[in-house]
Amino acid sequence: MSRRPTALPPGAEARIGLVGDVMLGRNVDDRWSGGDPAGVWGSTLDRVRSLDGLLCNLECAVSARGERRSGRAYYFRADPDWAVPALEAAGVRFASLANNHLLDFGPTALVDTTDHLAAAGIAHAGAGPDRAAAVRPAVASVGDLSVGVVAFTDQSASYRAGPDSPGTAWTPLSHRAAGTRRLVADALATVHERDPDLVVASLHWGPNWVVEPSRGQRAFARWLVDNGVDVGHGHSAHVVQGVETYRGRPIVYDAGDFVDDYVLKPDLHNDRSFLFDLVVADGRLARLDLHPVEIVDERVERASEEAAAWLRERMRALSGPFGTTVERSGRGLSVPLAE
Repeated sequence: MSRRPTALPPGAEARIGLVGDVMLGRNVDDRWSGGDPAGVWGSTLDRVRSLDGLLCNLECAVSARGERRSGRAYYFRADPDWAVPALEAAGVRFASLANNHLLDFGPTALVDTTDHLAAAGIAHAGAGPDRAAAVRPAVASVGDLSVGVVAFTDQSASYRAGPDSPGTAWTPLSHRAAGTRRLVADALATVHERDPDLVVASLHWGPNWVVEPSRGQRAFARWLVDNGVDVGHGHSAHVVQGVETYRGRPIVYDAGDFVDDYVLKPDLHNDRSFLFDLVVADGRLARLDLHPVEIVDERVERASEEAAAWLRERMRALSGPFGTTVERSGRGLSVPLAE
């Protein structure tokens, strides 16, 4: 059953940042541990700090403890002594933990991660000591707004939380799956009971290196909006995908990688993405501004002229099939939002 979108407070003003994967482990950890934590944000720091808050997918554990889980190819963990101050320096207000790397160093590192985020006042959702905690929504303060977030993943089923075991909020992300509909609908009902000004669905979904969402992902994203989600915040593919507007609500199918140390795929440019800037003006969702960025030497930088031009062309091409209006705005782009 369709639900009315969340009503924003009259006259509300805010700028809410959305980025994809923030992976602070491995070479990024080696580079910035013991140094200036804010350095990982490079030349984007001033722009990020100009926002009222940032929402990200935290693609690693934040812990100095734990043992590697067997059978994994990659393990991501960041030292909390620098990683937590780095998140604070960027004004991160919410971190999604529903992904396929949070449990790389086992339940001890998972608990450390949630404890460190809580101590820093960073809201989080998508993982926990049991299934009920993992699927529990969060509410973050972003400027004068309260932002409710539900977080789920369809990656690494072996990391899913059980009734009495730690893990992630894993479920098949399809509106055709009855269990998923019940699980997500219950989470949305819970977050709406807290009466947030805005509701975000943070989804770590789909295969790597795919530049277009599947038909099922599009259907699920629209189902979410029909059930009270205001913003779709996708990540996992390691590359940007298009933006769709549905009922005046933005769906970022994949925000790409914001910072990491991953091997570059030249044809896909997984080192290039956007800082998505959701502008709330006069009590309504006004537009989504896209600021081009690129990863250079384990830090994120404002994109070069060449990279910015490539990102503009790529985003126009990927958003065109959705009928999305994409306008030039400085070195980046802007998507007007109107119901």
